Amino acid sequence: MADSTAAEELPIRDDMIRLGQALKLGNLVEDGAQARTVIEDGLVKVNGDIEERRGRQLHDGDVVTLNGISIVIRPES
Repeated sequence: MADSTAAEELPIRDDMIRLGQALKLGNLVEDGAQARTVIEDGLVKVNGDIEERRGRQLHDGDVVTLNGISIVIRPES
């Protein structure tokens, strides 16, 4: 399991967000095309496992890591 204590929180409005959107919103990539590329290249991990589905649904507590930078999904308060 990934260590969420070192991760920056990414607040989301709904119950879930798709991986590609989270990468953009968390400023880990510039745009959707870059998100697709890093995901297809196996560079993105979700909860410590490589994730190759851009449409993967992320929920509260999921940790996304790219290039050693992690974000944790949290609902907006």
